[in-house]
Amino acid sequence: MDYDIIIIGAGAGGGTLAYALANTGKRILLIERGGYLPREKENWDADEIFLQGRYQAPEQWLDAQSRPFDPQAYYLVGGNTKFYGAALQRMRAEDFEDLHHVDGVSPGWPLTYDEFETYYTQAESLFKIHGQQGEDPTEPPMSADYPFPALPHEPRIQAVSNRLAAQGLNPVHLTLAVDRNVEQPHQSACIRCDTCDPYPCLLNAKLDAQTACVDPAVQHDNVTLLANTQVTRLLTTADGRHIDRVEIATDRGLSTLSAQVVVVACGAINSAALLLKSANAQHPHGLANRHDQVGRNLMKHNHSALIAIAPAVNSTVFPKTLGIHDYYFNGPSQDYPLGQIHLTGKAKWQRLKQMAPTDMTQAWLEYLSKHSVDWWVTTEDLPRADNRVELTHDGKIQVHFTPNNLKPHMELISLLEQHLKELDFYLFWHQRMDLSVFWHQVGTCRFGTDPQTSVLDVNCRTHDVENLYVVDASFLPSMGAMNPTLTIVANALRVAGQLKAVSEKQLFSAVDKC
Repeated sequence: MDYDIIIIGAGAGGGTLAYALANTGKRILLIERGGYLPREKENWDADEIFLQGRYQAPEQWLDAQSRPFDPQAYYLVGGNTKFYGAALQRMRAEDFEDLHHVDGVSPGWPLTYDEFETYYTQAESLFKIHGQQGEDPTEPPMSADYPFPALPHEPRIQAVSNRLAAQGLNPVHLTLAVDRNVEQPHQSACIRCDTCDPYPCLLNAKLDAQTACVDPAVQHDNVTLLANTQVTRLLTTADGRHIDRVEIATDRGLSTLSAQVVVVACGAINSAALLLKSANAQHPHGLANRHDQVGRNLMKHNHSALIAIAPAVNSTVFPKTLGIHDYYFNGPSQDYPLGQIHLTGKAKWQRLKQMAPTDMTQAWLEYLSKHSVDWWVTTEDLPRADNRVELTHDGKIQVHFTPNNLKPHMELISLLEQHLKELDFYLFWHQRMDLSVFWHQVGTCRFGTDPQTSVLDVNCRTHDVENLYVVDASFLPSMGAMNPTLTIVANALRVAGQLKAVSEKQLFSAVDKC
């Protein structure tokens, strides 16, 4: 055997697993399709990020009608977390249970929140989460306080928070993964700049999968990172029960590597695609796909950006500190979940240009940017078997996706606008993110106890292939309305614990024979 464990993908799932297993002494190979993001001044350049797409992968997928679209994918050490907004949130306890929505039921998990809770605590410590316990009416039970105090609001945002509270809402401080010393900011890696969300952090002050997990993991002699390397197929033994070799492509061509355990963590869409591409005589429809579940039940959240304009200039530098969760489970006239609202990074005119009509002038965009307070609205979409990932005959990724559960999404936007009108906001501009913004992709290899309706068992091992695991967002059977990153990290820590608990004889029996 070349390695004990091969982990494919250095994002939130794969990077965390590598970190959690690094101290075992096992020979671990972490394979990443991309390389390290260059640290350069363009990291903070709005033109380069939003208009030029400097760091996006030059890749297109196909929609259900075979039309190409840009999925805004990032293949980097750290994965998509290099560009995330660092708001890491726990799913609520009720999200782990059957939850009734307008368009159906969000299915319960094979684990309860209580069984998952300790891993959330570990994940919050690993990612240095700042937060304030006790102010969120939807907050689930927590066995420990947040590791660091919440980031305070800047004056304009504090005023918005105060006036929302006066309306009877419970505005909360967002739980953020940043290396910030609130008491002694002059000692902070984080400087509260205006290029946090959704830029990469030039100062490495935003905790992402690279800075929190991969970089510490590769400090161990037993952990190797193989970057700029794409895994093209997984090859099984003759009986199809085990992964025998991992086929990789580099600038030197194709080669193979072996390991006793193989873990896929390429992102929900690419992980499903890899399993489908690895079809063979024993698995004619793709690996772990005996019951045609790989690629199905794709979810991505219903997202909208809401730009709210007021007469006053908004001079806030770091606005992403405030959230509203009052309507997470119901609304004033709705007995079904709506979702969450939070501030997002300051919308510079270049970012607005992505949303704007083509004839809108730069001067008008700059005016909107100066006077806006910028919100992000997230509601849950539900798993549907027909929302799925497939491969075309020539191996291209094709995404079949029809949005669902949109009624509560639009109702939540309407409620937010009503609240903001009482705060002297007079102009609202919202845009729902379409297929080209494929953030928060989850669900294509969901875990469960029934192999006919799930791809993975409760420990995220595939039902059909004994030494194959999946630890990215693919495993989620439902996703609530919170950013899934913290849940992905927590689950990877949980799976790492399961792998450690398995005996040497069971897990690595073949190592010495290879």
